[in-house]
Amino acid sequence: MALTRLNPDGLHPTPGYHHVTVASSARTAYLAGQCPLDAAGDLVGDGDTYAQVDQVVANALAALASVGAGPTDVVRTVIYVTDAADRSLGDIWRRLLESPLAPAFTSASTLLGVSRLGFPGQLIELDVTAVLPD
Repeated sequence: MALTRLNPDGLHPTPGYHHVTVASSARTAYLAGQCPLDAAGDLVGDGDTYAQVDQVVANALAALASVGAGPTDVVRTVIYVTDAADRSLGDIWRRLLESPLAPAFTSASTLLGVSRLGFPGQLIELDVTAVLPD
């Protein structure tokens, strides 16, 4: 498997992600939106965006590991943050870049502010697509 990440001429500079990620492998994994829930299904970090970011990261790492993948195998992320979050989108991006999942965010990434997510009190959700190692 080979991944190529590009920032083509004529496109704006990015704060860490790449505009284009090309994967030469056909096997992919599409993770369900990773929510800030613990193994019992309870919300982690009620009102605390960073605690929720950390739980989402832990959940994404576990989901990736279950299919033999890791952060460097990620080809696309979409991060959803509610307008109720206690941090700016930039603060959340920086927290993700400091996490063990950080290499995932060097691929094609989108960070969105949304009005609401699926669980009461949920402030963040992470959508991940990965190419599986051969």
